[in-house]
Amino acid sequence: MFYRLLKYVILGPLLRLVFRPRIEGLEHVPESGAAIVAGNHLSFSDHFLMPAILKRRITFLAKAEYFTGPGIKGRLTAAFFRSAGQIPVDRSGKEAGRAAIREGLGVLSKGELLGIYPEGTRSHDGRLYKGKVGVAAMALKGQVPVIPCAMIGTFEAQPPGQVIPNLHRVTIRFGEPLDFSRYAGMDGEKAILRAVTDEIIYAILGLSGQEYVDKYAADVKAEAEAAKEKARKFPRMPLS
Repeated sequence: MFYRLLKYVILGPLLRLVFRPRIEGLEHVPESGAAIVAGNHLSFSDHFLMPAILKRRITFLAKAEYFTGPGIKGRLTAAFFRSAGQIPVDRSGKEAGRAAIREGLGVLSKGELLGIYPEGTRSHDGRLYKGKVGVAAMALKGQVPVIPCAMIGTFEAQPPGQVIPNLHRVTIRFGEPLDFSRYAGMDGEKAILRAVTDEIIYAILGLSGQEYVDKYAADVKAEAEAAKEKARKFPRMPLS
């Protein structure tokens, strides 16, 4: 009930007013049956824009931090995501990855749409990063198609760290479903999982037109933070 209230009464109309989204390729999203929608992730607003424009309900695997924040703000955020039917995912360690796959397969087993960001985290600079293989594992184990999706303009509308979005028009573009039935029964092979993931990322890249970086976004973020910390601790001395 809360999901429908958000979509049709509260959040959906507001998002359409603020972002005036252009929708392309919506016919590629199946009207029924299980499928994965795999998209790039540029902004916090991505979580709400795609569900607002899809006719069907979509469940996202959301990072666990959205459900465990401190204080009143943390409790409100957690209540919001739970009420909207989103699933918390712990992103630390291999077992956490297996748990996320189990949760995703549970959604797919009900014949529903599952939303995934293969990069694993938001892009901090607007570029598209290397995908994690969880999306491939779910597609092969669940034997479902993957619909690539590109969010365009959401980085400019609400870049990381910005709470109030800018008035900026966005485009949400869906591509043709990717069929991986040729890899049936091969979900345990690392090379196959990587090949499937790369194909999904390449399809997203073709839709979004972003610059691609063949590294994990989380690693690049960590490197940038380490460089900042080093610069803070060891500032360059001015030349005499």
